[in-house]
Amino acid sequence: MVHLSSPYSVAETVTRLEALLQAQGLTEFCRIDHSGEAEKVGFTMQPTQVIIFGSPKGGTPLMIASPTLAIDLPLKALIWQDAGGKVRVSYNSPEYLKQRHHIPDDLLKNIAGIGPLLQKVVG
Repeated sequence: MVHLSSPYSVAETVTRLEALLQAQGLTEFCRIDHSGEAEKVGFTMQPTQVIIFGSPKGGTPLMIASPTLAIDLPLKALIWQDAGGKVRVSYNSPEYLKQRHHIPDDLLKNIAGIGPLLQKVVG
């Protein structure tokens, strides 16, 4: 798992990611506000959200080649605040997904952009 530091709050980091996804023509399939849901049932946790995003055009060939990859696609970005108040953006590296699901080298490019994308979010 790759962890980046964000100089922004969790909410602002999420907003920046959503804007960048839209600008790049990627689909945001879902946003899960774990801390918000925890609050509804009486728990308190640091701000924590997951954004699930991608492109069916890019992801479908990967899942055809390696059906188990469907458990990890669409791509996910975890935006969270640690106990010290630092905001992090975490994601599974394409190399990890390649090893886990035996993704062919020629298809790895379909998900290789996640690192640079998230670097822009925190930059």
